[in-house]
Amino acid sequence: MKKIIKFFKGVKKEISRVRWPNKKEMVKYSIATIVFILFFCAFFYSFDAITAWLIELF
Repeated sequence: MKKIIKFFKGVKKEISRVRWPNKKEMVKYSIATIVFILFFCAFFYSFDAITAWLIELF
């Protein structure tokens, strides 16, 4: 039981050290994430379409 209590005290101590982003940073990071997701969706869709087209040619 002491190990569990010690564990949760350690968790609480580590959580207090975390620097949480403010609203402006959160919006910036969210937009960056969405842009990267859209970029990679377009990239892999294009790659897949080109590959399918090349396979269809041969």
